[in-house]
Amino acid sequence: MSAQNYVSPMLKEGSLNGKVIVITGGGTGLGKAMGKYFSELGAKLVITSRKIDVLQKTADEISAATNNEVFPFSCDVSDFKQVEDLLKASIEKFGKVDGLLNNAAGNFISPTERLSNKAFDIIINIVLKGTYNCTLAFGKYWIDNKQKATVLNIVTTYSWTGSGYVVPSAAAKAGVLAITRSLAVEWAKYGIRFNAIAPGLFPTKGAWERLMPGDLQNKFDLKKKVPLQRVGEHQELANLAAYLISDFSSFVNGEVITIDGGEWLNGAGQFNILNAIPAEQWDLIEKMVRNVKGS
Repeated sequence: MSAQNYVSPMLKEGSLNGKVIVITGGGTGLGKAMGKYFSELGAKLVITSRKIDVLQKTADEISAATNNEVFPFSCDVSDFKQVEDLLKASIEKFGKVDGLLNNAAGNFISPTERLSNKAFDIIINIVLKGTYNCTLAFGKYWIDNKQKATVLNIVTTYSWTGSGYVVPSAAAKAGVLAITRSLAVEWAKYGIRFNAIAPGLFPTKGAWERLMPGDLQNKFDLKKKVPLQRVGEHQELANLAAYLISDFSSFVNGEVITIDGGEWLNGAGQFNILNAIPAEQWDLIEKMVRNVKGS
C-alpha cells in the first residue's frame, strides 16, 4: 500500500451528513484531526476544551476548509455543571447531538514516587471524570428523549496492561475502557452504542513534548518499537474514528480497536526481542538447538 493511500480519506463524501458531533479536547492535536475529517464528511461539530481562543481559531480553520459549521464552546469537563452547560448550548445551537467523542486527555511522564496527590487528581479529573461527566450528561438526555446516539472513547494500549511512569493515565484510561464495555451492554437497549480506539504512536506537538521532552525523542527512537517501523498518520486515526461514529458501524458495539502498527503486541511477546538477531546467526542457533535435542 502506498503512503498516498493510507493518508487518504476513507469514507464516501457525505457519510456524516446531518450528524451533530461533540468532541472534547477538540481544539488541538488528534481531536482537531478527527473533527476536521468529521466536518469534511458533512457533520456539524461542537468542539470544546478550556481555551476558547484556541477553539475559536480551530473552528474558523475547519469551517473555512469544509463549509460546515463548527461551534466552539469553553468547558472544563471535570466540572459537571460546565458539562451540563455544554449539553444545553449544543442543543440550543443545533437542536440535537448524535455523537460524543470523549477525547480530552492529559498525561506526562514521571516516576510515580515523585507525584503528588494533586498530580494524580489532574489526570484522573480530565480523563476519567471528564469522560463519565460527559457520558452521564449526554446519555441521560438521550435516554429521556428516546434518541439513538453513539459514544466513541479514546483510550490507550496500556489500558489493559498498565504502564510505569504514566500511572495516573493508565488508571484513568483503564476506567474509561471499563465504562465503554459496561455501557455498551447496559445502554444498548436505548439505542446508544459505545466503542473505543486505543491509538499507538501518533505524534502531536503538545502531548509529544510532555511525554518525550527535550532530547528524549532523539535518545529513544520509538519507531523501533513498532513492527511496521513508523508512527501513525493523523488521517489513519480519523478514518477509523469516522467509521466508528458513523452509521456504517451500527452493529459494532463494545469494541476497542487498537491502531498502533503492532507496537503493544511486540512488547507483549516474550521472545519478540529475537527480531534483533541477524539472519546469518540463525544458522548457528539452529545447530545449537538440534544438538540439545539430540543429547
